[in-house]
Amino acid sequence: MFNLNLFKNIGVPLYLIIYLIFPNSAITQNLKVDFISNLENSLNGRDFDFIKKNFRNDDSQNISRQFSKIINDFPESRWKIKRLKSNIPNKEILRIKVSGEKIVNGEIYILESNFDYLFSMVNGKIDEGIIKNLFTTIRNDNKEIDISFKIPDRVLTGSKYDIDVILNKPLEEVIIAGAIKPHQINSFFEQEILLEPLASGGIYKITRAPSKPGVQIWSGIIAHPKGIITFTKTIDIVDEI
Repeated sequence: MFNLNLFKNIGVPLYLIIYLIFPNSAITQNLKVDFISNLENSLNGRDFDFIKKNFRNDDSQNISRQFSKIINDFPESRWKIKRLKSNIPNKEILRIKVSGEKIVNGEIYILESNFDYLFSMVNGKIDEGIIKNLFTTIRNDNKEIDISFKIPDRVLTGSKYDIDVILNKPLEEVIIAGAIKPHQINSFFEQEILLEPLASGGIYKITRAPSKPGVQIWSGIIAHPKGIITFTKTIDIVDEI
C-alpha cells in the first residue's frame, strides 16, 4: 500500500502552474504570416527586443517579466503558434502551445500548456490581449498515470457545473492524494494547495460560477505512487453561450 504520510502537510506553490496567465497582454495592425513566425522565433530565441518593439510599454514589461519566469523554470521551453479564424470583429486569435522539461532531484518534470490568445491591433502595437481556454499540466510520471480532465471551457454566470479529474485505471489498494482550488488572476503567488486523501479515484466537484462575467481559474494536484501531476485550467464565465 502506498504510504500517504509522504504527502502529509505538503503545500504546492501555485505560481509554477499559472504564470502563463498574464492579463492585459497584447498585436499589430496587419497580422501577417511573417509576424507570427517572427513572434514564435523571438519566444524560442529569447529575444526580448522583439517583445519590446511589438507590445505596448506596460504590456512589454509585464510579459518580459512573466516570460523570464518561464525561462528560469523551464530553460528549454519551446513555443508553437498558429493563427485561428476569428469571428469576433476587430479581433485576432492565435493558438499557442508551450512545452518544456526540467530535472529536479533526479526527476524529469514535463510542462505542457495550450491556450488561445485573443487580441486587437492598435497603432502597430499588440493591445488588449486575453488568454482563453488555458490548460497547463506539469507532471513527472512519464505519462504513466491514465488520467482524464473534464473541466468546461466556459459556463454561464451563476450556473452550477462539474469539475472531474478522473484516474481511469482501478486503484485497488493504492492510495492517492490531491486537491483543487479556485483563485483569481494575480492572486496566486502566495497560495498553496494542501493535499488530502482521495478515496474515490479522482477529484469530483460541483461548483457554481460567479455572478458576473470574467475568468475563473482552477488549479490542482494529483499525487500518485507513479508521480505527481499539477494542472491549471481557465474557465470563461459568460452571460450567454
